[in-house]
Amino acid sequence: MRPLAGLPIRVRLTVAFAAAMALVLAASGLFLYVRVGAALDRTIRQGLAGRADDIAALVREAGPGLAQAQGRPLVERDENFAQVLAPNGAVLDSTPGLSERQLLTGEELARATQGTVMVDRPPFPGADDPLRLLATAVPAAGGRTVVVVVGTSTEERAEALESLLGQLLLGGPLTLVAASLLGYLLAAAALRPVESMRREAEAVSAAEPGRRLPLPAGDDEISRLGTTLNTMLDRLEAALAQERRFVSDASHELRTPLASLRTELELALRRPRPAAELRAALASAAEETERLSQVADDLLVLARADGGRLPVNPEPVPAAQLLAEVTERFGAEAAQAGRAIDLQAEDRLEVVVDRLRASQALGNLVDNALRHGRGRIRLVARRVDDRAELHVQDEGPGFPEGFVGRAFDRFSRADPARQGPGAGLGLAIVAVIADAHGGSAHAANRNGGADVWLELPADTAR
Repeated sequence: MRPLAGLPIRVRLTVAFAAAMALVLAASGLFLYVRVGAALDRTIRQGLAGRADDIAALVREAGPGLAQAQGRPLVERDENFAQVLAPNGAVLDSTPGLSERQLLTGEELARATQGTVMVDRPPFPGADDPLRLLATAVPAAGGRTVVVVVGTSTEERAEALESLLGQLLLGGPLTLVAASLLGYLLAAAALRPVESMRREAEAVSAAEPGRRLPLPAGDDEISRLGTTLNTMLDRLEAALAQERRFVSDASHELRTPLASLRTELELALRRPRPAAELRAALASAAEETERLSQVADDLLVLARADGGRLPVNPEPVPAAQLLAEVTERFGAEAAQAGRAIDLQAEDRLEVVVDRLRASQALGNLVDNALRHGRGRIRLVARRVDDRAELHVQDEGPGFPEGFVGRAFDRFSRADPARQGPGAGLGLAIVAVIADAHGGSAHAANRNGGADVWLELPADTAR
């Protein structure tokens, strides 16, 4: 098959079809040849058996050797020849032309006395054609047993088989050529939609979105392949659009702190400044640098998640302990804002998580609640079937109408003008961390605030 690898599929299909067709034609021709030969043999045998029965009846009536005396020939002229032999090989009667020539050998004669024997003979003097003989024992008058031998030429059988073989050798190749041509045309017709899709796929590019492969009529394999490829193009186009939005949003989020940092440094260097103003400028620059660093870290987490390489090392962790660590980390910031953080966790509830990643996700939720919510912040852990839910709730105005459905999208912010703090990546990171653990992230508005929670695997052994 390697030499055919570079050929078009339609040619390879035609070659395979022609090879299979050749085998079928050869097998069919051989079967037909054998069957016709067997049918001719059966006809010859039946004819010889009928003649042998006629001669046996004559021998039983007139006795061996009396047929010629009564002027009654053993066979008709067109039935070739016959012979009556004694068990010792003596010729008792024979058709004209055979004289005293014995048709059977001694071994064949011995076998014939025991049952019917069929023998093929090459031409001999007085007979130009190959012969087939049938010999059978017949009881004669006086209790004697004689052997009746009848024969006929097999030339007509040979000529019929030779004619059949010639027709097969002539018609087989012609049939193979015609079938191969038809197979090529069918393969070309079947692959025409594939070629059409190939040309259209070659023209598809990112610069011209929306182009799709043409689908053939019907619901066959090629149509389903085209539908699958069009669906794949839809996904790729959506991914490309998302990637472009991601790059645009990332550029926007990075450009703002970079511009602020550059402005602060330029103002500080424009003329001599008092130490207090320099310290304020450096503090502002440090704040913008921290913001840049945070955006870069968030983008790195999202990039690893997109590549399926966000590292997590899950282990059973008490839910109360995990919430307590987050509460302690944000306790001072909440107290400074005049707010409180409450903790409520079911006893003996453990979650199977990477402690650092889970703490990062919960920290993002608490940070959002401090930035955008009001009142007390409640951290709640509870078991739901074989899963654990870690909730962060506040008493603020909740999410704006229509925002909940896209709260976990990247760079998605409730403030369309993007004037508030943050880059809109916090909830997106929460979602990818939950997904990396085999869980999910959810958001909803409740009476008097927002509720955002993680659904994570729970330790069912507890």
